[in-house]
Amino acid sequence: MGALGLLLLLGLLSGGSAVIHSLRYFLTASSGLSSFPEFVAVGMVDDVQFLHYDSVSERAVPKQAWMDQLTTEEPDYWEGETGVYQGDQQWFKVNVETAKKRFNQTGGAHIVQLMSGCEWDDEDDTTDGHEQFAYDGEDFIALDLKTLTWVAPVRQAVPSKLRWDQDRAYNQHKKNYLTKVCVDWLKKYLAYGKSTLQRTERPRVSLLQRSPSSPVVCHATGFYPDRVVVFWRRDGQELHEQVDPGEVLPNHDGTFQVSVDLDLTAVPQEDWGRYECVVQLKGIEDISTPLDPALIRTNRGKSGRDGGLPGPFLVAGSVAGALLLVGALVLAGVCWHRKRNGSAKRPAAGSDTSSEIPEGQKHLLAPTPDPKS
Repeated sequence: MGALGLLLLLGLLSGGSAVIHSLRYFLTASSGLSSFPEFVAVGMVDDVQFLHYDSVSERAVPKQAWMDQLTTEEPDYWEGETGVYQGDQQWFKVNVETAKKRFNQTGGAHIVQLMSGCEWDDEDDTTDGHEQFAYDGEDFIALDLKTLTWVAPVRQAVPSKLRWDQDRAYNQHKKNYLTKVCVDWLKKYLAYGKSTLQRTERPRVSLLQRSPSSPVVCHATGFYPDRVVVFWRRDGQELHEQVDPGEVLPNHDGTFQVSVDLDLTAVPQEDWGRYECVVQLKGIEDISTPLDPALIRTNRGKSGRDGGLPGPFLVAGSVAGALLLVGALVLAGVCWHRKRNGSAKRPAAGSDTSSEIPEGQKHLLAPTPDPKS
């Protein structure tokens, strides 16, 4: 996975009858970006944001109404989360500067990101966890849960690896958090937000074409969850050539959209009837749309049944760009599945000596103490 991301925001888990649920936290610290907070934390369940913190407000706040139930049961929840992220904010600020020193940098814009969290397969009950850091959009260091050692893909991360590998107790604590505690909180959040997180919304499917020489696009939008399969068939057989699948993107209302292009350059129009777009989403019957010129919406006035291209199709590129920008910066906001849990401490991600980090802030970010994921 290159660069931690740029999203990361949001790993696509698709197909199959089982559902893989996730709890993620992304924490991002930056310097030299006047238009963006120095620190941002985002918590997400199944790619739905439920928590936000930034260095401007210095408060952890809910982003979903169903989190009110948790507040009722745990009145001190948000105060605790706020305290954890305030500590993370200082931790990250120090480490941005330390990372700049390691890379022999002074001015300019620089970003340290953390992604941490867990997944749970609701069919076979298997779990997994992960925690990794990035610097300026490139992988910096990651925890290998099998060996309980840290993987350093760049030489600047080697000092951190050598020190962190020695703290077996902390690494074991982290593994326990990511594979057990985080999963327990994930299940709790799924229960709180069941009506939202475990709903199914049927996609709306359109065939789109910008010009006669452009690919025909099968555009599905308004569906939930994001685990959708969209493909083209010819004579009942799934196509792998001529096809360019797109990424699933979020809509403003919490649903998702995706587009799959079909190149018809070498296909005479009389053969178009052999093609169809198929959309599969768990819980609904397959949606099949034949490649009929009368169904295609274009930029050329009133072509086809409904006229021009729909808004979501026209703005998908700009939405994706905005998400990548925010995602790259906020890549430290989904700690991928964690909820402050312990207060185990250890050297900071970018520090060469533990003395560079004030006592009490040497925790390993991803539950830094672990969030209550």
